[in-house]
Amino acid sequence: MTTPPRHPPPSMLRQLLAHEASGGLILIASAVVALVVANSSAASLYETVLAGKFAGLSVLHWINDALMALFFVMVGLEIKRELLDGQLSTWSHRILPGIAAVGGMIAPALVYLAFNSSAASARGWAIPSATDIAFSLGVLALLGSRVPVQIKVFLTALAIIDDLGAIVIIALFYGHDLAPMMLLLAAITFAALLALNRVGVLRLVFYIPLGLLLWFFVLKSGIHATIAGVLFAITIPLERSPGHPDDAHSPLHRMEHALHPYVAFLILPVFGFANAGVSLTGLGLADLMKPVTLGCLLGLFVGKQIGVFGFTFLAVKFGVARKPAGTSWVQLYGIALLCGIGFTMSLFIGLLAFGEAGPLQDQTKIGVLAGSVISALAGWAVLRFGTVSFDKALKSQG
Repeated sequence: MTTPPRHPPPSMLRQLLAHEASGGLILIASAVVALVVANSSAASLYETVLAGKFAGLSVLHWINDALMALFFVMVGLEIKRELLDGQLSTWSHRILPGIAAVGGMIAPALVYLAFNSSAASARGWAIPSATDIAFSLGVLALLGSRVPVQIKVFLTALAIIDDLGAIVIIALFYGHDLAPMMLLLAAITFAALLALNRVGVLRLVFYIPLGLLLWFFVLKSGIHATIAGVLFAITIPLERSPGHPDDAHSPLHRMEHALHPYVAFLILPVFGFANAGVSLTGLGLADLMKPVTLGCLLGLFVGKQIGVFGFTFLAVKFGVARKPAGTSWVQLYGIALLCGIGFTMSLFIGLLAFGEAGPLQDQTKIGVLAGSVISALAGWAVLRFGTVSFDKALKSQG
């Protein structure tokens, strides 16, 4: 009897597109549920549970500092894999999404600062600079086969580089009251992890305890604890598989595949539920006109499309990069709109900028939620209907 051929597991990029899309839909649902709960009779219970203390930290702190550290481990693993052995492994593949990501960080920050000149509110300048890959791919999932895979790969690559930029911004601009001794201990632990990688240790059991130590020292150092997740991910060994991206068994691949379902289907929805809840009682036009709200909303909706699409268009027109094969400018504009879905990363940076409570935090949530929803609807509409109109116009001309 003939043994059926063995099919290798799908590559991480293809799983990323599938899992992040479905995970993004769950993330959307968690945000909606949070808004409903925060504006219902259960609002006081919602706030009490999140404020409850466990081992010296509130439940909200555990979610934002511990669970999200695992999210950043996942982000770090994806960045390392894509840069060394994936869709971003060559400069020709990196350059266009890289340019688009840079534009998508600069323009929203400038739009935000145009409305926020005071020192207190200007601290949130990076809030609209982030793109939520899970949420944006969740919207793409609703479009099914109407969107070519090249567009999905471009958005994924852009968002991964965007995440890298967000990590750098968090590390450089959102630390506080640095503790030199803890920083030293974190540096020693990180060096030990790098040494394990250097001498060729491949068993994850030797890395994980040091990773937990690194998280604790970074938590106490004044740098946000989630940065420990990225530093830990950098040290995980990667065995390159050129030409065979589906045949991957290195420690990095194993950890990435093990973490991904928990991050996509548990950690991000929990984060969304814990942080998207904002009371809309008495919300009026005046609240939407407040500087932080306007900065976040217009930074995401206007700034992102100007930065992403504008930089992409100029890069292609000046011959610096090539437009993804089989894509139209209408589709790329739709992607630029979807990049205005900040949600997870924008809310996270808002927490670092303004703390977990207070009027500026409420304005941030309203602005991020409004900007993300408008961007999602506009991006979906352009990709759903604009592409059809564009194709019909081409056929009528030729």
